[in-house]
Amino acid sequence: MNTLLVQCPKCRIGLLDGVFNRQELAPCPNCDEPLQVELFPAYFRPVGVGAKGELVLTEGESTCFYHPQKKAAVPCDSCGRFLCSLCDCQFKGLHLCPTCLETGQKKKRIQGMEGERTLYHRQALMMAIVPLYITGFAAIYMALRYRREPGSIVQPIRWWFPLTMIFASLQVLGFTALIVMAFLH
Repeated sequence: MNTLLVQCPKCRIGLLDGVFNRQELAPCPNCDEPLQVELFPAYFRPVGVGAKGELVLTEGESTCFYHPQKKAAVPCDSCGRFLCSLCDCQFKGLHLCPTCLETGQKKKRIQGMEGERTLYHRQALMMAIVPLYITGFAAIYMALRYRREPGSIVQPIRWWFPLTMIFASLQVLGFTALIVMAFLH
């Protein structure tokens, strides 16, 4: 366990076991700053030892595609290249070489390995809201831009601009509230 890597944010001294995962605040042993430190159980597990690549000892043994001096342990399930234990990337029961793993991730050929995801429900919501949101801003712009222009010849009504400003502002505020609520939930 490497508890000295967890430091007090104020004085930067290493913290000991007594301040971790407590319900109440605990003072820093050095500066008495009240702290609440939550550590996941994985932090306390010992680090496992990785596999070493075995050197080729006899002539005629299969070697790793990427490390010709290392003994092949498994073939890549995608391309068939021989891999040493250093290059063997295990993912969902498959043995993949680093190139196939990277290509599968980029081209989205490996199920369950995603670096990003398109949120279509948010895009649909934005497509429904943004045009109305834009019309609210357009109405405010037109009301402010053309408020001093001459009105109608037939029936001059000056109260249309303030009414437009009120409705457009309510529209923009309403749709802003909808967008904020949609992203908060």
